[in-house]
Amino acid sequence: MSPACPEPGPEPGPEPAADQDGAADPDPDPDQDEPVHVVLSAASGATDAFAFLCLGKVFAGVMTGNLVLVGASVGLGEHGVVPRAAASLAGYGLGAAAAGRARPRIPVRRLLAVGTGLLAAAAGAWALDWGRTLPAQLVLIVAVAVAMGLQAQTWAVPTTYFTGTFTGLLGRAGQGRLQAADRWSALRLAAVVAGAAATSLVAWGCLRAAGAVALALSATALTLLLRRRQPR
Repeated sequence: MSPACPEPGPEPGPEPAADQDGAADPDPDPDQDEPVHVVLSAASGATDAFAFLCLGKVFAGVMTGNLVLVGASVGLGEHGVVPRAAASLAGYGLGAAAAGRARPRIPVRRLLAVGTGLLAAAAGAWALDWGRTLPAQLVLIVAVAVAMGLQAQTWAVPTTYFTGTFTGLLGRAGQGRLQAADRWSALRLAAVVAGAAATSLVAWGCLRAAGAVALALSATALTLLLRRRQPR
């Protein structure tokens, strides 16, 4: 019988960043950050649903899906997908690279504020009927994809891509080795579905408001983060 594999150690998170007064941004407490991760996961699902339903059937935070869409469009002749998927890939890459360069100098809350601002701009533009043509859609796709790239690179815990989370959770369940922390993984997976469902329902009722769900969830995560980091 082969020996059991050792438990992997925790993934290293981003290093502490310098604040305005030069003090280091406090290291996140995993237990306190988990609610933020759940809300950000819901925001990710809402953003992807907004991009898919309103901006030409591409994803803002699921780059594997966009690569598949590009490949699938070759045989189907749906060439309109290619520029949209390319815009998302470029925006996401730009956001991830910017966050990687900014950390640890820039605090997490400022990067989240930038991402929330981009989601606000996209939601506002869509509500004003801007984004119905291909050039305008490409601009909005880049904006929301940059926000998702920033979010993905800022936290060590996945909040925009979940294949690894899903695989790890089910793998541990199959081995009978579920841990207390796995409840947060399950909540993040459920939050993605809930965020996407909320955007779908809002779009069904009022298409102009489709971007508001992602904005509200990202703003909620930012509020939670700011409140947690206030001195007690």
